[in-house]
Amino acid sequence: MQQHVIHTKHLLPVLDAKLIELLHSLTEEEWNKPTIAKLWTVKDIAAHLLDGNIRTLSLDRDRHQLLPDRSINHYNDLVDYLNELNAVWVKASKRLSPQVLTELLEITGKQYSAYWQKADLFADAIFSVAWAGEQMSKNWFHIAREYTEKFIHQQQIREAVNKPGIITKELFYPFIETFMQALPYTYRNTDAATGTAVEVTVSTEVGGSWFVVKEKEEWVLLEETSQPVSASVIIDPSTAWKLFSKGITPAEAKQTAVIKGDLQLAEVALIMLSVMA
Repeated sequence: MQQHVIHTKHLLPVLDAKLIELLHSLTEEEWNKPTIAKLWTVKDIAAHLLDGNIRTLSLDRDRHQLLPDRSINHYNDLVDYLNELNAVWVKASKRLSPQVLTELLEITGKQYSAYWQKADLFADAIFSVAWAGEQMSKNWFHIAREYTEKFIHQQQIREAVNKPGIITKELFYPFIETFMQALPYTYRNTDAATGTAVEVTVSTEVGGSWFVVKEKEEWVLLEETSQPVSASVIIDPSTAWKLFSKGITPAEAKQTAVIKGDLQLAEVALIMLSVMA
């Protein structure tokens, strides 16, 4: 079944401009505030975003090889390796001032966005979207995944310093639509009769509804279905971005979620992770 293409490359410079504006507005105290990203401060997340720009320009644009220093045999091996790369970069970036970080983000962000504007959306991506269960992904999905990374980390900063601004239909909907591509993979080991449908809704005008339906051999993601819904989950945008990026637990999300129908079937949606974790 052909995936619905999610267009995000035109939003990269928009999101990036909002990030630079945000960082310029921060006080010294705000730069050092803790965030939902566990051990990372606001400054650490900004450093991680810089790493993302530089890695894309080096690995994807310039085809610079970065060979792992270990065997990567399983998904968890890859996650551990990436976590270590992230930690090493963030630690080294502590010697950078907020001003230098912001300047580097502005320079590399423009180059990053410019590179993706020229990309062939249907060419094979350099990396697959592993959290959606893909072995090979097209560029449009890889770019959308990159967009979600930039969105989630900026949102982590915004929440830490209490400066909202990107939970809008323009910016949030493509983010959450990309995250929902992980639903079929999340349900892959869930037994159900053919035709079973689960509806997942992110509420308010910035969200939407998605259906994961059991076909003969697999679960598929649909924007609409004529099948009766066996279970449904409704969560708000604030819960959604945190839950699916491991910012809060399924148990915490369940406290505010509205669940109807088959509880066990619905709760599978709450364990979806649309990040490498």
